[in-house]
Amino acid sequence: MTEHQELPSAPMAAAQAEVIGSLAAQLRVDSIRCSTQAGSGHPTSSLSAADLMAVLVMRHLRYDWDQPSLATNDHLIFSKGHASPLLYSMYRAVGVVEEDELIHTYRQFGGRLQGHPTPVLPWVDVATGSLGQGLPDAVGVALAGRYLDRLPYRTWVLCGDSELAEGSIWEALDKAAYYKLGNLTAIVDVNRLGQNGPTELQWDMDRYARRVESFGAYPLVVDGHDISAIDDALTSARSRPDQPTVVLAKTIKGKGVAEIEDQNGWHGKALPKDMAERAVAALGGPSDLRITTALPEPGVPAITPNPGAAVSLPRWEVGEEVATRAAFGAAVSALAARPEIVVLDGEVGNSTHAGEFKDAAPERYFEMFIAEQQLIASAIGLSVRGYIAYAASFAAFLISRPYDFIRMAGVSQVSIRLVGTHAGVEIGQDGPSQMALEDIAAMRAVHTSSVLYPADAPSTARLVKTMADTTGISYLRATRGAYPVIYGPDEQFPLGGCKVHRAGPDDAVTLIGAGVTLHECLTAADQLSEDGINARVIDLYSIKPIDADTLRRTCQATGGRIVVAEDHYPEGGIGSAVLEALAGTDTPELHVVLLAVKALPTSGKPQELLDAAGISARHITAAARGLLTT
Repeated sequence: MTEHQELPSAPMAAAQAEVIGSLAAQLRVDSIRCSTQAGSGHPTSSLSAADLMAVLVMRHLRYDWDQPSLATNDHLIFSKGHASPLLYSMYRAVGVVEEDELIHTYRQFGGRLQGHPTPVLPWVDVATGSLGQGLPDAVGVALAGRYLDRLPYRTWVLCGDSELAEGSIWEALDKAAYYKLGNLTAIVDVNRLGQNGPTELQWDMDRYARRVESFGAYPLVVDGHDISAIDDALTSARSRPDQPTVVLAKTIKGKGVAEIEDQNGWHGKALPKDMAERAVAALGGPSDLRITTALPEPGVPAITPNPGAAVSLPRWEVGEEVATRAAFGAAVSALAARPEIVVLDGEVGNSTHAGEFKDAAPERYFEMFIAEQQLIASAIGLSVRGYIAYAASFAAFLISRPYDFIRMAGVSQVSIRLVGTHAGVEIGQDGPSQMALEDIAAMRAVHTSSVLYPADAPSTARLVKTMADTTGISYLRATRGAYPVIYGPDEQFPLGGCKVHRAGPDDAVTLIGAGVTLHECLTAADQLSEDGINARVIDLYSIKPIDADTLRRTCQATGGRIVVAEDHYPEGGIGSAVLEALAGTDTPELHVVLLAVKALPTSGKPQELLDAAGISARHITAAARGLLTT
């Protein structure tokens, strides 16, 4: 049976309501069948939202399922990703997933239908399952629709009531209201029960509505099992061009299975086979209803990417003192020549220099204020729409506060660019709360990540440009202070490379640094040279991927004697990266000294702090001499 649905222009007819009811029953049946067959899953969380999604897909969603990358398609994000049985049952109903795949491969090794949705399916924009992230990601998609693509597609998000305890949900609503994202609708499945008992507000719909309204969104409270009321709410949501809407749907967890409706203890549990058979029979048994959603109106994005646009990077003279954060601002502003480049700021653009992009391309600059989770989520959502987004803030907060969003971006396999400034003890008087000393370790651990730490302005500019066309999550660490330019304007800095300084046949030791410690290593090499000791210096500007071949050759050339200096805690930083790269049977005997920040720093002048941490030139020199006397 195939039912073609047009966009609602009149009240829903009785015959159409009957088909929607049949679809909702099929979605429930299929959610039970696939999870029971798998022996795991979240059927009760799917059953409660079946009526909501049946109305959405039949009456309001505009989507060409044969062309999931079509620019005018609506976007549907399951923020409550554990309700994947419902999502995959919808895919079966529209004909893009066959019954056999749904019933026999759900949650199985090698299958596309994983326990929580990922973009291995072309209809899934972002991976979800870490609650509180789907709606923030959707804000980025909606930003693109309103301000960049300038297309009428809508972004629909199914949220669970439990995830409304996450602060990221309210960051999202706040920024959605600030940017007047009337193209964004959140549908909250308020089924009262979480994983371990009742939710915080249970069915207090008035309190939910007041909270939503206080953040600037428009609340609509409905019976989540009344098809006509749901339709009216979604129609109303589509008619508000300058305000996001939150449909607060009061539902019953496990709806349709009388034995477990509104019963605690069934979250994340598949129905036993006998109970599943009774439930499926009571719901009318398996069916094969096929629907066709309304197609989107034709249109093209207002912005056409131009990766070949001429970009003139800034140039500096050797010896000129420039902060790498300032070089980032100048370089990303030059990249504004590419119309797909977007910059997001965390209200520190005057310090990170990201704010300079606003002067170059104000329509592609978005201020997320002090909301780092939303900062990253917006970059993710913009990436979904094909934009090259750079998100910048102080490194300590850019990485630590939204780290789970960065981790999930790796699961989503999206491409975003992060620039963290004011890293390490080098920042000086602001003290340890402001010093990113864990960021390299954190970012190295993220799937698909690249970690870059340039030492001067030209290397920064080149790497910022390279990041634009680097897939995955690229992170550039920038310093606060100004340091001498050591590279010429035409020097190249390929991803996965390094720069070797002062190499000669009689080198006795290798000094490895990056960023600020590269300058300390060069000074240490000068000091050692005065005593007739030849030291080879490596600028490890690419920490991940790392140039293992050069490291191994250098290790062999200097008798395995290596000093690594880093403005970072010793765990997981540059030293760890070097030792991991050198692990193997073809590496000679190693004699390694790791100089890192091993105690809690204090306030002080940058050079005082570098020296107190044991990573200044005099400590590097002493470590090298120690290796040569043992």
